[in-house]
Amino acid sequence: LECEIEIIDEGVQLVDFETRPDLVAISIITGTSPRGYAIADHFRRRGIPVVMGGVHVTLLPDEAAQHADTIVVGYGEETWPQLLRDFARGKMQKKYNGMKPPSLKNYPIARRDLLKGKYITRSTIWATRGCLNDCDFCSIPATWGSNFFMRPVDEVVAEAASLPGKEFVLLDPSPMEDPDYAKALFTEMKSINKHWFGLSTTKIGEDPELMKILGESGCKGLLIGFESVNQMSVGSIQKDHNSVDFYIDLIKQMHDNGMGVQACFVFGLDEDDPDIFKRTVDFCDKAYVDLPRFSTYTPFPNTGAFRKLEKQNRIFSYNWSLYDVEHVVHKPLRMSVEQLRKGLHWAWQHAYRIPSIAKRLLGSRTSTGFAVGLNLGYRSYATKLKNMSEQLLSEDVNEGIPPA
Repeated sequence: LECEIEIIDEGVQLVDFETRPDLVAISIITGTSPRGYAIADHFRRRGIPVVMGGVHVTLLPDEAAQHADTIVVGYGEETWPQLLRDFARGKMQKKYNGMKPPSLKNYPIARRDLLKGKYITRSTIWATRGCLNDCDFCSIPATWGSNFFMRPVDEVVAEAASLPGKEFVLLDPSPMEDPDYAKALFTEMKSINKHWFGLSTTKIGEDPELMKILGESGCKGLLIGFESVNQMSVGSIQKDHNSVDFYIDLIKQMHDNGMGVQACFVFGLDEDDPDIFKRTVDFCDKAYVDLPRFSTYTPFPNTGAFRKLEKQNRIFSYNWSLYDVEHVVHKPLRMSVEQLRKGLHWAWQHAYRIPSIAKRLLGSRTSTGFAVGLNLGYRSYATKLKNMSEQLLSEDVNEGIPPA
């Protein structure tokens, strides 16, 4: 089936609301769902059929179905081609279920040429799907369950080699879940002589051999969910593989192997007191974290966090636009909502003071111009966060969409 496809990413492009395509397909996450629904409603009012898919649709299919002619739940590799064939025959169904994982062998190469906006990089790739952990705030187990699937090593390496430039980003949330697979993959990555950035869990510190292979493969940095410097808080979200006492040693191992650390922390967990903000910022300075990142405990739909907090009547906003992990939407146990909001902003601002940036990057010994640029970018973000948060509260998701 031959199709003419145009991709519009509203993060970097404007939607032409007067265009008349045969079919509109919209992919949404929770934070973008109100805007996605508004766009869908606009095109449907003009008589253009709309398909909706993505993580939020899989989590809340009945909600999404109110704004679409058809929804796609789960994986789209097999359901999307079938949907297009059905549409061409005038027999598109109301719902397509793709909960059975597709084969990852001979996986089609992404059409990166269809991305027309300005991006930091288009050189992104993935090797694995899913995660074996069950962190209560994460949408991955809520969407896919605790499953883990792997592409053939040779196919991943060949695609990485074909990407333009000398750097790429590996998008997998936890590619180290199968250590044998990870060792085979990153051993082969050495042959293409490129630098790469990716994600991992703290489990990476349990395997010195894998750590060494990562460094030799060209890895220059990993995003890791440390979540909290309070071990009780870590336990409250079912992230038992994280050991606070091990954090500094893990970061040192990474630095010794030439890798920077983007450490992610979550505030507002049930065991967090108001001192958690200063303790976390002090830890980032002491451990020489290359790039700290802070967020609030956000109960995404159908996650364990959502079920727990809803049962306790502690979710006070279901405005999905605020589910961007930088807004407070629940009542913490050991501090007020305002303390959490102000503490989040304080942490961002203090972690990205010039003296803090200098201390962390000089101490890490892995710093590059890229790391300096990221820190200065986050410093700008930190100074604007309070105003941006207040702006989002007053924004109209219909902005820019012509009235009916």
